[in-house]
Amino acid sequence: MTTLVVFTVIVIAALIAGLAVYLYIVGSQLTRIAGNLEECSDLVAKIDADAAAVRPGLESINETGGVIAGALPLLYGMAEGIVHGATYEPEPDHVRAPARPAMGTRRSRLLESVGLDI
Repeated sequence: MTTLVVFTVIVIAALIAGLAVYLYIVGSQLTRIAGNLEECSDLVAKIDADAAAVRPGLESINETGGVIAGALPLLYGMAEGIVHGATYEPEPDHVRAPARPAMGTRRSRLLESVGLDI
């Protein structure tokens, strides 16, 4: 009976020790995460402070962007007209003959190897 009690106490002590190690590891990781989040919070505050200088001019920027977006179809049409007038277009009545090799028709030696004489 005493062996069973001693074995039970050892198992419970091992369980408690394992849980303590686990909680220590999780606690140290959570502390590290909290530090990283605090640094991120500081960076976000700096970004917000930098963006505060842009906010008053944002309406003007959006209005200018709208004007430019409205003018894009007109600019696109003008650019197409410029490109159409500047690109080379060959004369439609001039028909080119297909290119032929300079040395004439080639003979294949493979045909000779199989016994064909052409």
